[in-house]
Amino acid sequence: MRNEQENQPTIDSKYIQQHLANERTYLAWIRTAIAIIGVGFLVTNLHFNMKENLSPIGDVLANMIGIASVALGIITIIMATIVYLIKINTINSQTFTASKNYIVALSIFIIVISLLFGSYFLLA
Repeated sequence: MRNEQENQPTIDSKYIQQHLANERTYLAWIRTAIAIIGVGFLVTNLHFNMKENLSPIGDVLANMIGIASVALGIITIIMATIVYLIKINTINSQTFTASKNYIVALSIFIIVISLLFGSYFLLA
């Protein structure tokens, strides 16, 4: 009897392709978050290696870029996980809608960090 229950199709198995695509998208967001954090560490590390040649404004901007990059990476991981979990339920209930708000919010954060980078290279 137990073997029959284990072989019964699940709700998730009706939408295998959609769930696998959801997982791939989630992993892509995780890779993006790791890259964003890595860029923050890279800028901070390069800044401290060239610290004698840089202005005080450059020092503040490098610290801000490092902190903002790590914060954005963590926010990206949290948001990606939330969206992933929401999509599991919406796929199964066939009520899926695209998550535009999350994309817009992350895009704004990335633009802000990019502006900090630009300021750093112009002022440092």
